[in-house]
Amino acid sequence: MSQREGSLEAPTRHPLEWQTPEFYNIDATLKEMERVFDICHGCRRCVSLCNAFPRLFDLIDASPTFEVDGVPKEQYWQVVDQCYLCDVCYLTKCPYVPPHPWNVDFPHLMLRAKAIQFKQGSPTTFRDNALSSTDRNGKLASIPVVVTFVNAAARNPTMRAIGEKVVGVHRTAWVPEFTSKTFRTHAAASAPYPVVAGQRTAGKVAIYSTCYVNYNEPGIGHDLIKILDHNRIPYVIIEKEACCGMPKFELGDLESVAKLKAKNIPPLAQLAREGYTIVTPIPSCTLMFKQELPLMFPNDAEVQAVKAAMMDPFEYLVARKKDGLLQSDFKTHLGHVSYHVPCHSRVQNVGQKTREMLEMVPNTQVTTVERCSGHAGTWGVKKEFHEIALKIGKPVFRQMDDAAPDYISSDCQLAAHHIEQGIELLNKDKPASGKKAQTAHPITLIRKAYGLPD
Repeated sequence: MSQREGSLEAPTRHPLEWQTPEFYNIDATLKEMERVFDICHGCRRCVSLCNAFPRLFDLIDASPTFEVDGVPKEQYWQVVDQCYLCDVCYLTKCPYVPPHPWNVDFPHLMLRAKAIQFKQGSPTTFRDNALSSTDRNGKLASIPVVVTFVNAAARNPTMRAIGEKVVGVHRTAWVPEFTSKTFRTHAAASAPYPVVAGQRTAGKVAIYSTCYVNYNEPGIGHDLIKILDHNRIPYVIIEKEACCGMPKFELGDLESVAKLKAKNIPPLAQLAREGYTIVTPIPSCTLMFKQELPLMFPNDAEVQAVKAAMMDPFEYLVARKKDGLLQSDFKTHLGHVSYHVPCHSRVQNVGQKTREMLEMVPNTQVTTVERCSGHAGTWGVKKEFHEIALKIGKPVFRQMDDAAPDYISSDCQLAAHHIEQGIELLNKDKPASGKKAQTAHPITLIRKAYGLPD
């Protein structure tokens, strides 16, 4: 086995062989975990990323041999439970990812273990399935009669305490409210602008709204429409849309991911064939179509076509700027923005396009924090992980608060609210400064900068 340190080649990713019996073989998985954990133990670069690596190293350091062979294999699952598949270790830290011969893919190894756990079942299966069924939850909670009760319960300490005991959602974790005025049913139709393509960009956009924007914060979607309209870019709202599958993916429920893929990919592939760029306002959804589904279905031509057509909204807008086709008539400066780069934006390998766009706005200062907030979708609201999520995010909270911003912003709105909560906890014993930053999605900030009405 090669002993060379790291690799000069660009990281590559092997397809997920999740449909083979070997993928779910527990003994083979534990053997691979032992191999990879031993490499991680000898490196330890990732100790500051999340809680998976500190937990692993604590188990090793407490073992009688101070090596991986001293850790009972039943304890490996403690490491699996701490991983929320942010992918940052693979893309930013690990020097042994393929094509290095050691072939370390820690996130997808943890995914394999999670898939085995899911098939076996666990005491939290009901809670985990409920939290990850975002489309179903949104459809139910957004019913006008139901939405008032659901939102009131989320704000009621007594109901939250009951929810923590019965469902397993931490009583103080921030949870989103729902709306009966969902984005997809209230989105304005596009004006009939001519399609003007650029060297780097298609001249028309299809919006995959995501469960969160559709059911929780539709204003983000409406603001995206206003930006496209201001730039005379024709758009369509995708007619048939289901959850992207990321919540189920993070749970290891790969069969459910495949069912959601079967609903989403045909209409998305048709739009791709028609020359649309497909944008999603939530990074995890973009990553699902750009990376995880293509790795799960490497031979599916429609999945690959969607991958090629999928872009982050700011990736598209910045490319539009380079094509000379983006309006730069910003009328309102944003002051000081503390901007957080989410993990699932970082691992798309497109650079900091959101920051570039925010910095186009005159008289706007952007402080960028590129570190995990700790929220990680549903992981950070679970009662057994919420306090850890706050601990992981504390450096982010401190850096963003120290900038004394006018706005706190992240492409991941879940992370933004988690950061907002973390900053409040940091300052709870401090005298009030008189200034409180607003939390706003970057899309909303650009809409404001254009001077467009809300």
